[in-house]
Amino acid sequence: MNAPIYDIAARRIDGGDTTLGDYAGSVLLIVNVASECGKTPQYEGLEKLYATYRDRGFAVLGFPSNQFGEQEPGSDTEILEFCRSIYGVDFPMFSKIDVKGDGQHPLYHLLTEAQPIRIVPAGTEKKPGADIRWNFEKFVIGRDGSVAARFDPNVTPEDEILIQSIEHELAKPAD
Repeated sequence: MNAPIYDIAARRIDGGDTTLGDYAGSVLLIVNVASECGKTPQYEGLEKLYATYRDRGFAVLGFPSNQFGEQEPGSDTEILEFCRSIYGVDFPMFSKIDVKGDGQHPLYHLLTEAQPIRIVPAGTEKKPGADIRWNFEKFVIGRDGSVAARFDPNVTPEDEILIQSIEHELAKPAD
């Protein structure tokens, strides 16, 4: 698969370097996360999605960011310990990054350029806005590396509109 997303370098939360090419052919849910946010309990739902669909070629990728109310102040080690001990997070986590602004990570530049419209709860409304609005904004990536959908932070992992999007992408044949 030759999609641009797979060329993007990222640092795993344990310090190892990788590219998103490690996930080529999988359906992905990319989420900017934070440990001290009112939406932090979404970690539990994200882990449930991962556990439910991982055997079908699905992964949640968590990217901590401290850009919204400084709600992710810890080190990578502290973030990982928190996520594992409180929420049992087993899905892949990455080093803290900027998801907007001058220091925006190339991944988030690609995501927001490819999908500037976010779906809000109940899927009844779409709102434009290239910048990431807050912690726990979600992007569904198809098996081909395309950005299939973008969801507002208020769309929870249990929201049917998000689950339908994931299942729709999983139903597509792998190349």
